Amino acid sequence: MPQIFKIGSYVVYFWMNENDPLEPIHVHVAEGVPTSNATKIWITRTGRSLLCNNNSKISAKKLNYIQGVIEARSKEIIQKWYATFGEVTYYC
Repeated sequence: MPQIFKIGSYVVYFWMNENDPLEPIHVHVAEGVPTSNATKIWITRTGRSLLCNNNSKISAKKLNYIQGVIEARSKEIIQKWYATFGEVTYYC
């Protein structure tokens, strides 16, 4: 799984086995190492983050901080998504 960056002990990454057709742009977040049952966060057209699920059970305080970092680095995420998957679509 391509790691995009780390936020403390949390890794932010893409899952390579995405659906066909490719899902809209999003990242997964897990503590320590990537897992198939991680928190999923959509990136919106405006660069905001939208929580899809919190399967990693990240506390609300930490999750708010993580989403803020994701929003601040959304352009980087979008560029890496395009470089990885060759297209970008948005959930909203």
